[in-house]
Amino acid sequence: MAHDGVTKVRIGSMLGDGIGHEIVPATQRVVDAAVGAEHALAVEWVELPLGHSAIESHGTPVPESTLAGLDALDAWILGPHDSASYPEPFRSQLTPGGMIRKRFDLYANIRPAKAHPGVRAVSNGMDLVVVRENTEGFYADRNMFVGSGEFMPTPDVALAVGVFTRAACERIGREAFVLARMRSRHVTIVHKTNVLSLTTGLFRDVCRGVAEDFPDVRVDEHHIDALTAHLVRRGEDFDVIVAENMFGDILSDLAGELSGSLGMAPSVNTSENKVMAQAAHGSAPDIAGTNRANPTALFLSAAMLLECLATRHGDARLTHAAGRIRHAVDGALESGVATADLGGTASTGEFTETVLARALRI
Repeated sequence: MAHDGVTKVRIGSMLGDGIGHEIVPATQRVVDAAVGAEHALAVEWVELPLGHSAIESHGTPVPESTLAGLDALDAWILGPHDSASYPEPFRSQLTPGGMIRKRFDLYANIRPAKAHPGVRAVSNGMDLVVVRENTEGFYADRNMFVGSGEFMPTPDVALAVGVFTRAACERIGREAFVLARMRSRHVTIVHKTNVLSLTTGLFRDVCRGVAEDFPDVRVDEHHIDALTAHLVRRGEDFDVIVAENMFGDILSDLAGELSGSLGMAPSVNTSENKVMAQAAHGSAPDIAGTNRANPTALFLSAAMLLECLATRHGDARLTHAAGRIRHAVDGALESGVATADLGGTASTGEFTETVLARALRI
């Protein structure tokens, strides 16, 4: 949207719960600075209620007005939510993030894990991306049109349904190979076909089929249990890892910790026309309001969001803005400015101010 010669990028913003009330506003400031440093470009933020505050104001953690607001947007930032602390019946319902992913078919969860200068890591050379299928698999909140994929026919028996469809496997496989072409042209397919031969076998075979359209990309595959060991031993050898829902969730958390800290692990959830930035970590209620939270993961998630918008709208200024954020975060960490979870002494505000100064300096 252009106004007075300035292109305005509309981005939704939901604070969520816990530390979301600190890291989301900090992220908005950093995005404003990075985008504003580009010629004739600015952000228009659309604030939408979600979480505990929405329960108090609207009687539900995800009001219809919030979903309607997201309908009108193609990008938004979701702060962490603490659905385990919601009153019933909301505690037992689909989480806010799950509800939004399901409604907008955000089928690709892209989770990078990269070692940063100045941050101690188990795998100092790690620079990989986990491409996680986000709508099916073994997660009970995502594999049914109505109802839950978990059920108990008797009090002593619990069952779960895993769903794998060719269409979902193909589209996530294609996401992984397209991404690999922009990186080191290497895709690792994750499965467990020695036990789950039909379900993860379908996932593996469909991804193999997609690979035929990308002859320039090297392909290998591993069982999920073997891959966890390989990541610990030689995490720097991997580029793009494509996995079904649960395997992707576990692997990305492991890779995030190996590359430095899960508190720094960014992600976006995407469909063909929507993108949601969401840090991989939770709402950390134990430190909420203390100005101690590490905002890095959400800063980097926002940078990923800007890159998605740059690709979709063909606007290189957004790519430059994303680069500003990444360079500023790396510069701050390399200079020794870090929050307590990384062994530093900086508060959320102090770290944010350092990143802001560096983003404007580039």
